[in-house]
Amino acid sequence: MDQSEKLLMGIENILSVASDLIDEVARLKSVEECKILKEKIFMNQLTKAEQEVFALAIDGHSISEIQDILHKEEYTIKNQKRSILEKLNTSSMTEAVQQFLNLHREPLQ
Repeated sequence: MDQSEKLLMGIENILSVASDLIDEVARLKSVEECKILKEKIFMNQLTKAEQEVFALAIDGHSISEIQDILHKEEYTIKNQKRSILEKLNTSSMTEAVQQFLNLHREPLQ
């Protein structure tokens, strides 16, 4: 086999690897888009105000911290928390947050 044949085989190999990489990038984009869609569907169960409270809970803030951050009365935050728990069918905010975080652990079909 001469030098030009070896060179052509090497180029073919590189093109094959590049094609595989392009396919993998496309697959990963679709996985990420699916995760984002799952997150949006999950959050759309909640009102905008509930989404604000829940997003802060996801970030690890307590009810009193959320109250201070959003400048809302304790009663309002507790009411929104109760509503979030009912909509998500959970008994605690920790469980609700875990349910949300599990969206990213579930295997894609």
